[in-house]
Amino acid sequence: MLMMENFIRFIGSLKLTADIDESIAGFSGRHSGVSVFCAALILLGLNSPTVQAVERLQLATQNWPPYQTLDDGKIAGIAVQRVQCTLRNMGQPYQLNMMRWDKAQLLVEASEMDGFFAGANSASRAKYAVPSDPVASLDLSWFIAPGTSLNMQAQSAKFEARYGAKFNTTKWLFLKKNGYNVVKKPRDADALLQMLWRRQIDVALEYEKVFEHSMKKLAIPLDYFQRIKVRKKNLSVHFSKAFLRLNPNFLTVFNKSLASCRREAS
Repeated sequence: MLMMENFIRFIGSLKLTADIDESIAGFSGRHSGVSVFCAALILLGLNSPTVQAVERLQLATQNWPPYQTLDDGKIAGIAVQRVQCTLRNMGQPYQLNMMRWDKAQLLVEASEMDGFFAGANSASRAKYAVPSDPVASLDLSWFIAPGTSLNMQAQSAKFEARYGAKFNTTKWLFLKKNGYNVVKKPRDADALLQMLWRRQIDVALEYEKVFEHSMKKLAIPLDYFQRIKVRKKNLSVHFSKAFLRLNPNFLTVFNKSLASCRREAS
């Protein structure tokens, strides 16, 4: 048998599909949104592969600038680039599917997607998915409207102001669970910013770079709102437990490749 060393062929292709399907319920094998397919096939030369490539890894994500973006039909962004680097180094064919964040998680829970990104760890997600090492580390902060006087360390602050965060995210659920006066359900950071700008809420809880991106679009000075840092949050790719049962070595190899990409970017 003829052996050839270090002979690797990369095949890439790009497929864009658009689908107008706003329903979360009733899905059956079809995924709405914009999909980007990038395949990297290793044909020869891996004498002792660490992990056998999945035929095509299906990952769901959301349009969430600057970490995941959709511009002129192309998926990009800080987290996207890191995930692409990781999978490219693994020689792993993959498809990125952009959709609503709640649907992305629902499809992974239903084992119709292999994973979603980028999201923080939570008890609810841990029931059906396992997080990778962090693909990004973000500063989470309170953004407080001008003229609002609050001691955010005091328990009374929960009731003295109106709070908001992106609906159905770990941030929004944190506010609800801990008794904050949550009065709105914004679908994205742009809507959350508009509510704070128009004084429909007094305090917004959001990642700094995400909120700054929205502020720049409206030409709002970055120092317009009082800002109080809460903590740094790590965001990961969350892989379906069903997927990992079928591919038990995948996460270990993914994390090793991810570490290499993070070193390259630093």
